[in-house]
Amino acid sequence: MPGGDDEAGQLPTRDLILDVAEKRFAEHGFAGVSVRQIAADAGLKNQASLYHHFKNKRALYEAVIQRGMAPVLEVIARSKTEAAGPVLDRLIDHLSEKPLLPRLIWRAGLDESEDLRRIVAQALRPLFDMGFDALLRARLDWEEEDLPHLAFGLFQLIFGYFAQISLFEPITPNPPHSRAAIERQRRFLKLANARLMGRPRVDKSAIA
Repeated sequence: MPGGDDEAGQLPTRDLILDVAEKRFAEHGFAGVSVRQIAADAGLKNQASLYHHFKNKRALYEAVIQRGMAPVLEVIARSKTEAAGPVLDRLIDHLSEKPLLPRLIWRAGLDESEDLRRIVAQALRPLFDMGFDALLRARLDWEEEDLPHLAFGLFQLIFGYFAQISLFEPITPNPPHSRAAIERQRRFLKLANARLMGRPRVDKSAIA
């Protein structure tokens, strides 16, 4: 049965395909990956087995993006009822555990076709809308026309670290993917967020 478990304890086939495709797309881009490679990495007998779950490679790519963004949107949705600190904590925790998503997004902006960029942009639109709405509710000392740029800047600060982590690994004194480095990044993001939100004098000792 499509989507079912082959053996107890194993991932459902559809989830396994998505995991494999996410890694492949993040590392090589859409054009650099074949359905045959994904099927082989997932342990499927042939490509036809993959097509039981996804109509084509484009549909698989779209499913990878949608699955990756769903938990992020859930976290950001909590910004309506929670302070920025806990929301940032959950977002950083998620991205540190799932760093392929930021890489997928960055690659889409650089390498992929206009059609594929549109898929990613549509997935990001709810994130942008919720973030922009949160900035409006915060009544910041920014012109409203500047808020989209502020939202984009915050996105770059949060997602950019994880998207570019492999680039900076050879040149930074500490491994940027280490627990200590990520905790330092968490602290930096909270300070940067507070200052961008109009609180330049932040008690650093109060930020976990």
